[in-house]
Amino acid sequence: MMTSIVSRALALLCLVVLASALSGHDQTAAEALIFVLAGQSNMAGRGGVCVDRWDGVVPPQCRPSRSILRLDARLRWEVAREPLHADIDVNKSCGVGPGMPFAHALLTSSLLPRQPPPEIGLVPCAVGGTSIQEWARGTALYGSLVLRARAAGRLAAVLWYQGESDTVAREDAEAYGGRMERLIQDLRADLFSPELRLIQVALASGEGNFTEVVRQAQKGIKLPNVACVDGRGLPLEADHVHLTTKAQVKLGKMLAEAYLSLTVMAD
Repeated sequence: MMTSIVSRALALLCLVVLASALSGHDQTAAEALIFVLAGQSNMAGRGGVCVDRWDGVVPPQCRPSRSILRLDARLRWEVAREPLHADIDVNKSCGVGPGMPFAHALLTSSLLPRQPPPEIGLVPCAVGGTSIQEWARGTALYGSLVLRARAAGRLAAVLWYQGESDTVAREDAEAYGGRMERLIQDLRADLFSPELRLIQVALASGEGNFTEVVRQAQKGIKLPNVACVDGRGLPLEADHVHLTTKAQVKLGKMLAEAYLSLTVMAD
């Protein structure tokens, strides 16, 4: 009899703990401005990475804040810390990316419609060395992005930095614009958000000879609620492909300005 009572009490306690955890997760998702970070290595972050090792340098614009959260690989919210993609882009060494400086720039902006600023929720999804075809609907990367985005809650925007892998073959570079437009349309449909904002980065570098073809495709997309910031001229690491830590800080601010511009236009 006593064993039965204890078992029921333990079961009830477990339910209370689980409900509390779920309630906290839902509250975070409902109150935060949530942004998906997707694409390849320069979104995942290689700032400060040399010979597959990160130098561990975290500039002030990338330091942890209780107001900046991150959805980890297990779909749990936690205080965000660099490297944001450490448990997502697991086959490479990750460093500083644009996500943290983006979030800090929003929190300090007087243009943010919601005052005082809400929490910022970041949803890392980027994986290095991936082509845009690997992000098409039906692929593992696309499925993971949609799953994580739905778990996070209602999105404020998707931040997209990808295309270096599509500069190698001319046919991929020339097809980039159409593939990107299809990706945007599919995400809006599958995330039930027909006006979902997306901010992409026009390439700062490429792996092949057709970088400019991809750049022009990125800058030429005219879908509503889509903005493009130009990465050309941002400082690169010694590999001439990946952005430095300083460049990532600047890019984060550029992305924040683009998001705020889209928000102001919508209002």
